Amino acid sequence: MDLLLWGVLPYVSVALLVAGTVWRGRYDRFGITTHSSQLHESRLLRIGSPLFHFGMLFVVLGHVVGLLIPMEWTDALGISDHAYHLVAVSTGAVAGAAAAVGIGILVYRRLRVPAVRKATLKSDHLMYAVLLGAMALGILATVLNSTGATDGYNYREGVSVWFRSLFALRPDWALMAGAPAAFRLHVLFGFALFALIPYSRLVHMFAVPLRYLFRPFVVYRRRRPGRIANRAPKRGWERV
Repeated sequence: MDLLLWGVLPYVSVALLVAGTVWRGRYDRFGITTHSSQLHESRLLRIGSPLFHFGMLFVVLGHVVGLLIPMEWTDALGISDHAYHLVAVSTGAVAGAAAAVGIGILVYRRLRVPAVRKATLKSDHLMYAVLLGAMALGILATVLNSTGATDGYNYREGVSVWFRSLFALRPDWALMAGAPAAFRLHVLFGFALFALIPYSRLVHMFAVPLRYLFRPFVVYRRRRPGRIANRAPKRGWERV
């Protein structure tokens, strides 16, 4: 079971993410959207959306730093383990709190505003459940690890090493199997969220309007019927 969970499941999740995203981009390009409900309600959205998105941005950046940068590198730079964890926990707490408050406002808005509730898709219920589960378990793992409830477990020597081994296609699944339960559940919910991205509104994170930067200019001209009628048209603008 440990081999399936920590040696096979991550690749299945990534395969579903890539295949689903490619399929949506090829056959459902116009369906890649947030399905915005701003017209139904905007006051709560203006508060919750920035908190959630900016909070999650820094949470993801924190995960990237914590999982991909080996402990040997920070040791070589003279950064002590205590200083690293102090910075990671303090910045992560602020980002996590912002994301948690933001998603709380958005969920409240979706449940309490009738028009927004009617615009909710079936996939949204599963997406919100997995997203909230991943966030709650991540906060729980951080709190337990910071308070010493995990018997001094260092995720940089366990979870991080296992995560980097996935890129080498030689997953060290035993390291993840020995991690505390909160970390394991957080990782499982995280990979479930990855697999769910192409099949929910979360796919909009891949919709980058690059063509907008290179589109031709749209020319707007003020129309004054009296002046246009009394003057000769410019060369090249004659009526046909």
